[in-house]
Amino acid sequence: MTVEIDNDSGFCFGVLSAIGKAEEELRKDNELFCLGDIVHNGIECERLQGLGLKTINHEQFSSLQGAKVLLRAHGEPPSTYQTAHENGITLIDATCPVVLKLQQRIHRQYQELDPATQQIIIFGQKGHAEVLGLVGQTEGTATIIESADEIDRIDFNKDIFLYSQTTKSASSYNQLIDKITERVRVGRRFVHNNTVCGQVSHRRENIREFASRHDVILFVSGRKSSNGKVLFNECLNVNPRSYMIEGKDDIDFRKLDGAESVGICGATSTPKWLMEECRDYILKNEN
Repeated sequence: MTVEIDNDSGFCFGVLSAIGKAEEELRKDNELFCLGDIVHNGIECERLQGLGLKTINHEQFSSLQGAKVLLRAHGEPPSTYQTAHENGITLIDATCPVVLKLQQRIHRQYQELDPATQQIIIFGQKGHAEVLGLVGQTEGTATIIESADEIDRIDFNKDIFLYSQTTKSASSYNQLIDKITERVRVGRRFVHNNTVCGQVSHRRENIREFASRHDVILFVSGRKSSNGKVLFNECLNVNPRSYMIEGKDDIDFRKLDGAESVGICGATSTPKWLMEECRDYILKNEN
């Protein structure tokens, strides 16, 4: 049996930068808080917790005084920065540059918006950290659409300014654009912005090709990862013998029966070392 790791899988730039900043701060000081899971991968979070990273929620954050807190790649709404200023909290801002640029675009759009005749729509996952940060740029007024099935939530009597969460599927976003275009009323503007991360789109194409080359695919990802769900479905669409696992303990060797080649890939929140650990575990125990 041959086992290959997808070279394109692993941390994206934003996640890699956030984890690098966390490790750098932890080498200087053994106490660092992180607002929410630094990455949607439980095993990587456990590793960083072992180094001293303490994950907190927004309620705990609001009660801190004079602490040092890392903001993860997903970004935060303006209210988080205001709380930090009021409580003397030092922020280590690891917001992904792609997300930060999107936040700024939405904020500028909101400042120019006439709410009586215009609206901002965000295509994204409700409750997702990035989406909360994006909606925060509009003081909570933007409408979130999770799929084209929710199109009736849009007010077609107003102009529409559409943005997407950076890790959403580009094809799903395009489907939503097509459906909205069909219903735009005469005299109303519909402006859709290309805000899906290019790195994620690129990986979707590559991972389909990778999955098609192997008998079995093991997709390593945290269950919370939005990007992981998108990429895993791409694998499953071209290779029905694709299985999502969180780590080596989830590997079921019965599912590898008869396979001459196994491909291991993962999400933008999956560390390379975790995929390597799965590969080594298979090679050690395949017999």
